Amino acid sequence: MTETSAHPLEEPGVSSRFIEPCILVIFGATGDLTARKLLPAIYNLAREGQLPPQFACVGFARRDKTHEQFRQEMKEAVASFSRVKPIDEALWKNFQENLYYHKSEFHEDEGYAKLQTFLQELDAKLGTKGNRVFYLSTQPSFFPLICEKLHKTGLIYDVDKTKDKWSRIIIEKPFGHDLDSAKALQKELLRFLKEEQIYRIDHYLGKESVQNILVFRFANSLFESVWNNRYIDHVQITVAEDIGIGSRGAFWEEAGMLRDIVQNHMMQLLSLVAMEPPVSLAADAIHDEKVKVLEAIRPLQQVDLESACVRGQYGQGYVSGQPAVAYREEKNVSPTSNVETYAALRLFIDNWRWAGVPFYLRGGKRLPKRATEIAIVFKDPPGVLFQQPNKRNEPNVLTLRIQPDEGTGLRINCKVPGPSSPIQPVKMDFRYGSYFGMSPPEAYERLIQDCIIGDNTLFAREDEVFSSWRILTPLIQYWEANKQSDFPNYASGTWGPKAADAMMSRDKRKWRLV
Repeated sequence: MTETSAHPLEEPGVSSRFIEPCILVIFGATGDLTARKLLPAIYNLAREGQLPPQFACVGFARRDKTHEQFRQEMKEAVASFSRVKPIDEALWKNFQENLYYHKSEFHEDEGYAKLQTFLQELDAKLGTKGNRVFYLSTQPSFFPLICEKLHKTGLIYDVDKTKDKWSRIIIEKPFGHDLDSAKALQKELLRFLKEEQIYRIDHYLGKESVQNILVFRFANSLFESVWNNRYIDHVQITVAEDIGIGSRGAFWEEAGMLRDIVQNHMMQLLSLVAMEPPVSLAADAIHDEKVKVLEAIRPLQQVDLESACVRGQYGQGYVSGQPAVAYREEKNVSPTSNVETYAALRLFIDNWRWAGVPFYLRGGKRLPKRATEIAIVFKDPPGVLFQQPNKRNEPNVLTLRIQPDEGTGLRINCKVPGPSSPIQPVKMDFRYGSYFGMSPPEAYERLIQDCIIGDNTLFAREDEVFSSWRILTPLIQYWEANKQSDFPNYASGTWGPKAADAMMSRDKRKWRLV
């Protein structure tokens, strides 16, 4: 077995992990996710010695393709999308020997029976011991069907009866489209799997900068001591993308910003920022604290739905100097679509630490730049000293940058040299890339490795998903019942609809310039 790095939140050198032999089967292997993210991640794990010698990857999809054709296509994908370039030809030659392709429709029993036979042959050839990871990179509607077929064929093991080998399922977001559908999907999956076998992946949780949130908070008493409503005025969480929906029109028409970004990525970031210290670094201890935060979020009332939640849809404009079409002009999008490409909302957490502190969330497509950050805005200092005429001092702001320029910034007030003594905000800045001299690994590398190991710390637990849907389902239902009459209501290349700025102005606050 291969020894790997420690638990993502543990002190280096305190513990080590071991990866058991296994076979990874990717359903929907001819899709963009496999080419852009999954195969480059697996290749980089192999490049860094983070996979066991007894390992194979099998692509499962519906198109006619040979092993060699699949290998060549994946080589081109890795060469294009890997974070490390150029591709190592000698390494790839060895890597591709255990890269295979299996053609079948998702509903065909014969295809699963042949897959079982093929995997058993690989077990005998490679010594993978029957261990399986099944990655469902397909449309969500196929999740129950694939799990049913895997169970029927004996490819999913009963954890109560099978102790010498294991099988796990990785499921891409979104997990359901509202609270009822999420519960229904979970009920369906539990016919074939135990909860401990289900790994709901959210790639944000695999980012080094997200993992560092808890380390930053709980390993630095300087910050944890002021991490409460006595010192913090409000928190802003921003997920901005400069791209549109591209070729994902059909998907986006069913999802929208709330389901695709807010319900998973942004709620995960919120829970990590707001959670209490866990009793240990065990996965369940961390999940328990995250769930407590989500359960403490005040339900959205009618007045909140009307005044503290804003939706938008991008129109024509310019991004990075290039013309951009409106959302309704994108491929596979209805010319009268009412789906949101921008969402902003205000939430409150009703507990002792955060009582009265608003959390502002905003996410959007076709904004001026790509950036994900968490901004902790501290309360204004008293105006007794250093008050400047007709100008108040800027509040301190702690910024956790998730992407693309991972790091941490702290804005403080400082005296400008000279006799007049004006006060000016300055920034203290830390960047992962410049300090450590290396780019952090891709999120999928961390998460795929964790699933193989059996560590679900960085995956969403059942009650996390349900709690998140509980908060947002009333807003989804309100927006679906009340169509927006002014779409599109922000131009591509701008920071969203004016209603989002008005929401902040009513609270006597403003959005940060990212």
